[in-house]
Amino acid sequence: MASPADRRYSESHEWFRPEGASVVVGLTKHAADQLTDITFAEVKPVGTKVSAGESVGEVESVKTASEIYSAIPGEVAEINDAVRKDPSLINSDPFGKGWLCKIRSSDPTATQKLLASLMDAAAYDGKNSH
Repeated sequence: MASPADRRYSESHEWFRPEGASVVVGLTKHAADQLTDITFAEVKPVGTKVSAGESVGEVESVKTASEIYSAIPGEVAEINDAVRKDPSLINSDPFGKGWLCKIRSSDPTATQKLLASLMDAAAYDGKNSH
């Protein structure tokens, strides 16, 4: 499965998709496959300010725990409650129903530059193909 072309990808396997004044954050299929069965997902509360490179939450699987990092500065604007209730959505639909949170950008110009510096789908898939 190729990663969707409408988002950008980080070295730590998060994806970022601009949506209005916010950016939707999720884990890639590659990350979900590596973690195997995800049993827990938690994101910092709505209103929490985050810096680029800072953890916004974590996921746990039967194998390990993994931090979720934001590539952009801003504020947690929304949390996907469906994933909190059913973390397996990250495994079954990482690019759709398995999104984790939305971050409202504190600096839209800087956010655009940061997103542009991340990998596009082709670069991410090329780096993570087995």
